[in-house]
Amino acid sequence: MEESEGSTMAMAERRERIVDFINSEGTVTFSQLKQAFPDVSEMTLRTDLKTLDKQRLIIRVHGGAKSVGFAVGTDDLLARRVGRRSVEKTTIAQKASELIRPGRTIFIDSGSTTTALASVMEDMELLVFTNSLTVASELARLERAKTLVIGGRLNRYSKSTMGARAIESVRSLTFDQVFLGVTGYQRGEGFSCGSDDEAVFKSTLVKRAHKCFVLMDSSKEGRPSTFRVCGLRDVHTVVSDGGLSDDFAAACEEAGVILL
Repeated sequence: MEESEGSTMAMAERRERIVDFINSEGTVTFSQLKQAFPDVSEMTLRTDLKTLDKQRLIIRVHGGAKSVGFAVGTDDLLARRVGRRSVEKTTIAQKASELIRPGRTIFIDSGSTTTALASVMEDMELLVFTNSLTVASELARLERAKTLVIGGRLNRYSKSTMGARAIESVRSLTFDQVFLGVTGYQRGEGFSCGSDDEAVFKSTLVKRAHKCFVLMDSSKEGRPSTFRVCGLRDVHTVVSDGGLSDDFAAACEEAGVILL
């Protein structure tokens, strides 16, 4: 049956809204799409995703979809992430900042939430390592904390250093606390991100930390990503915005992980 002009326009508008939604989030689950478009049937949504993927406007992945800018190896542009869920990131940053005490050696990972943490940290005697240019920029306001930036190959998407040189640098160090950013979490799979290099770097940080604190807003629960970083049992604490599910809380309790 030939579609009417009106229905064709409605379909085009709906698909444009779907692309805008996926671009604004970076990556979404099919469940999140259904919540965002409650009046659209599952079959129609799946057809839309298939078509948009063929048109290379989005990237379909198992259980959801990603923005084209969130392609493997980029893990999304940091500039896009900064504006997403800013209230939740501020909440997480404030909670995480209260965990830092003077005299510690800490590592602050790259990412928009970890940058938010750096922006609210109190000035105290600390030795702070980071591979993030945006974190280092925020820490430059502190007078008492000593900041060391890990060298390596620049990732222009995340504004951070990575690669073999960066990994070797952190392998020779030990940290009292590591504040880690992640892209997603799936039960049974653990924490993940969208870049192979970054996943190796992050997993190395976890191994070199006395205590690892994952900074994760609730939108990342159940979010599919490509490269595994570590399991839930590998971390000490998950710092979130208070919106994680009862299922996640139960998994933390079973694993002996503190949930803030």
